[in-house]
Amino acid sequence: MPIRKLLLFVCLGMVCAAHAATPITLGMIDGMSGPFANAGEAVARNLHMAIDTVNARGGVRLPDGRHPLRLEIFDNKQGVEESLIELRRLTDKRIPFVLQGNSSAVAAALVDAVERHNRRSPDNRALFLNYSAVDPALTNAQCSFWHFRFDADANMRMHALTEVVRNDRQAKRVYLIGQDYSFGRMVAEAARTQLAAKRPDIAIVGNELHPIGKIKDFAPYVAKIKASGADTVITGNWGNDLTLLVKAAREYGLDAKFYTFYGNSLGAPAAIGDAGVGRVRAVAEWHPNAGGMQAGTASDGFYRAFHQRYPQPQDDYPLLRMHVMIEMLVQAIEQAGSTEARAVAFAFEGAHYRNAFHDATMRAADHQLLQPLYVSVMQRVSDGSIRFDNEGSGYGFRTERRLATEDTILPTTCNMRRPTR
Repeated sequence: MPIRKLLLFVCLGMVCAAHAATPITLGMIDGMSGPFANAGEAVARNLHMAIDTVNARGGVRLPDGRHPLRLEIFDNKQGVEESLIELRRLTDKRIPFVLQGNSSAVAAALVDAVERHNRRSPDNRALFLNYSAVDPALTNAQCSFWHFRFDADANMRMHALTEVVRNDRQAKRVYLIGQDYSFGRMVAEAARTQLAAKRPDIAIVGNELHPIGKIKDFAPYVAKIKASGADTVITGNWGNDLTLLVKAAREYGLDAKFYTFYGNSLGAPAAIGDAGVGRVRAVAEWHPNAGGMQAGTASDGFYRAFHQRYPQPQDDYPLLRMHVMIEMLVQAIEQAGSTEARAVAFAFEGAHYRNAFHDATMRAADHQLLQPLYVSVMQRVSDGSIRFDNEGSGYGFRTERRLATEDTILPTTCNMRRPTR
C-alpha cells in the first residue's frame, strides 16, 4: 500500500476519528479587551495548550467514541453585566461547561446565574469551573453544587504568605493595599486576621483600597506607603493594577518587601527590576523554578513544553492550575460517561489528580481544590540561584517555602445542597 494511503488509513481509523466526532465545547467568559485583556489572553493560551494536549492523544472517551475538546471565548470586558449577557449566549448554544476566573465579583454573579439557569432549564444545565476567582465566599457561604474552584482561595494564599511573614523578624510595620471589590476586601481582612494570630507584634500602618482597573499612576499611593514607615506591603493586586503599583514603588524608591498574590505574573518582574530582588514574594500552586536547579525534572518538562508552544517573551506565563482543571474535567467526563452537568459534578467530587510533580484533590464538601502552594522570592537569573526567568526579564522566582497539601487546608462553612435528579 502506498505510504500516503497508509497514513490516510491510519488517520481515519484512529486519531482523525476523534476530530470527526462532535466536539465538547468549553465556554470561557473573561476579559479579552479593556485594562485586563493581558490576563484574559494569558488564560486563553494556557487553556488552548491544555486542550490541544487532550486532543493530541485522541480526545475525551465517551460510550459513543472519542470527542475532541473545543474552546469558545466570550469577552465580558471584565464587567458583571456583560458576563451575565455572555452566559446567556453561552447557554443558548447549549455549552455545558463555563470557565471563568479573572474577577471574584464576576464569579459571584455567575454562580448565582448558573444556579438560576440550571433550575429553569434542567435539560440544559451548565457547570462552572473557576480557575482564578479566589474570594473565600465562593466555597463557603456562597458555595454551589454547580461551581468548582481550581485555585487556592484568598485565605489559603494568605495563610501561605503569612507563614513566611511569621518568620520574617524584619517585618514590623505592614501596609495593606488592594483593589476595591470583594476580592480586595477579603485579602485585607485575611491579612489582618492572620497577622494578628501569627504575629501580634506587627503594626498595620495602612489599609488602602483603590478603584479596580482605573488608576494610571500609583505614585500618590506609594507616597502614602513610604510616609507610613511601612517595611512590608501585602497586596492581592493583579493585572495592570499590580504592574503599575510595583513600577511606581521602584520609581519612588520604596524600601519595603512586597508579599503578593501575583508578583510573578504579567510584566510585574520586569516592572520591578533590581528593586525586587530578595524583596518581592509571590504565592502560587507552581512556578517555573519549582523543580529547583536540577535540569530534566518533570516540572522543567512542563515549563519547556509551554515555552516551546509560546516562545515569545510576552506570552511566557504558564498557569499549572488551568492544565490541572482540563485534565480533571476530562477524567470526570469519562467517569460519568456523559457531559451532563450533574453527572460530571458528582464525578468531580473527591476526584484526585497526580502527575510527576503535582498532586491535587477536589474536596467534595465545598468543591475547593486542595493542592501544594509555593511561596517564592524574586531573584536574578544571572546570580545563579534560578534557571528560568519570567517573560525574558532576567528575573525569576526561587522557592522560599513549599507548603504540602495538608498544610494548606483550611476549614469550610459550606452547606451545599445537591440536586437529587
